[in-house]
Amino acid sequence: MRPSQNPEDINKLNRFYNQPIEYQDSFFLPSFDNPDNNQSFYADHGQQPQFSALKPDQRCYVESSTGNSSEHVSDSPPIVAFFADGSPMLQQGSDSCRSDMHHSPDETYHSSGNSSCFTSDVTDLKHKLRELETAMLGPDSESLESYNTTPVAAANQISLESDKMVGMMELMPTGDLKEVLIACAKAIAENNLITAEWLMSELRTVVSVCGSPIQRLGAYMLEGLVARLASSGSSIYKALRCKEPTSVELFSYMHLLYEICPYFKFGYLSANGAIVDAMKDENSIHIIDFQIAQGSQWITLIHALAARPGGPPRIRITGIDDSTSAYARGGGIEIVGRRLSSIAASCNVPFEFHPVAASCSDVEIEHLKVRSGEPLAVNFALVLHHMPDESVGTQNHRDRLLRMVKSLSPKIVTLVEQESNTNTAQFFPRFLETLNYYLSVFESIDVALPRDHKERINVEQHCLAREIVNILACEGAERVERHELLERWRSRFSMAGFKPYPLSSSVNATIKTLLENYYQSYTLDERNGVLYLGWMNRDLIASCAWK
Repeated sequence: MRPSQNPEDINKLNRFYNQPIEYQDSFFLPSFDNPDNNQSFYADHGQQPQFSALKPDQRCYVESSTGNSSEHVSDSPPIVAFFADGSPMLQQGSDSCRSDMHHSPDETYHSSGNSSCFTSDVTDLKHKLRELETAMLGPDSESLESYNTTPVAAANQISLESDKMVGMMELMPTGDLKEVLIACAKAIAENNLITAEWLMSELRTVVSVCGSPIQRLGAYMLEGLVARLASSGSSIYKALRCKEPTSVELFSYMHLLYEICPYFKFGYLSANGAIVDAMKDENSIHIIDFQIAQGSQWITLIHALAARPGGPPRIRITGIDDSTSAYARGGGIEIVGRRLSSIAASCNVPFEFHPVAASCSDVEIEHLKVRSGEPLAVNFALVLHHMPDESVGTQNHRDRLLRMVKSLSPKIVTLVEQESNTNTAQFFPRFLETLNYYLSVFESIDVALPRDHKERINVEQHCLAREIVNILACEGAERVERHELLERWRSRFSMAGFKPYPLSSSVNATIKTLLENYYQSYTLDERNGVLYLGWMNRDLIASCAWK
């Protein structure tokens, strides 16, 4: 239904829709490094700002700062907000984070928002909806003709929608933030914009980057919903400018994430264990890492091979990475080569490094410098889900890479991936999957860091939020976060000609020892030759090997 052109009616509509939306920095899950434990994690990221769904008077303001800064919460930073007509407005915020130091780990699981923040006055809701109807059903009869209906019929239709929304609000579990998020996403999926706008206004009052796990996750998911509703998949990301942390700052956030969560240590330790086992009798090894990041995964492998009975093998590593990793790394891929060469020399391990500065989608056989007769190991750690497949375009790089690697006759191929299904799923089931997956991640962070921890907001904002927004707001080639379940990866590897390579019992024992240092809600399970690490029995990371 088109709104009437009466100025007073348009003003009524503006009062309903024209709520300021802020800009906020948030980032895809990037690379990180741990120089102390010689491990690293990396997942591709890019510079993609987006609208913020948080209200100025109800959000926690975060300023990027150096890694050794003592404060990250600003009491009143300037905020640039934009109305629906595009006109800018400067606002000054005043609220700061309120810490909650009295929560227990058991209270964090799937926690709810504050029920008192939600609208409980159904009469007020009805009044606002009737006001919206009046604005939309103005005296301009021409606006109704294109819909082949009468003003009375149109009024009845809007009244029906209004009553349905009131009924939904009456039946909705009061204060259940998770249910309200789901209802909002469902309204967007069904193109029910009146309901979606109303629920977004309700959500803005309860989400918080300083609150419980569901409140914090809800803040970033609401940001994704706002961007999607605004059809901002790439236009917002390309048009807006955001302040990205320096590489040193980003490094510190990634390092902290690596320390507090075992997900990434699990993936790299299991992959290294499989490679050591497969190459135990070889005098030379060529490792191709399709996303080398800082290269820290291979430091522990160099040390392990240096201590091998009979002496270490000759190691050659081909490291692949693109320009986005160079930012997080603080320089080009040559930095990785110099670092690994120095460590190998200190261990008396013959070593050679071959850099390939390119996106995985662009890699061809000639880039890899494979030598005949040289035992080959290929590492796919948290990288293949960034490759577009047949659902995105005519070039299926996901399967192309696997076929290319198989043609090289590798002795072992390691795979580490998030156990989530967001690749080809439609928006609403993708929303549900993202909500459940990342709620577990946010809960695991909640038991590791106090809610007033100075760096926790930065870790979640710069290392997790951007990935969440990309999954929810983007489609086609612009959605680069496209996770698949292990069963789908198993099918792809099998079609490419691979067979499973069972992980040794020593790898399982190493992972079990690792988990003893973390909260008891982490789970480890082995099924059909695959190791799964999870939280509260929700599988989050899968690791396996192929030959």
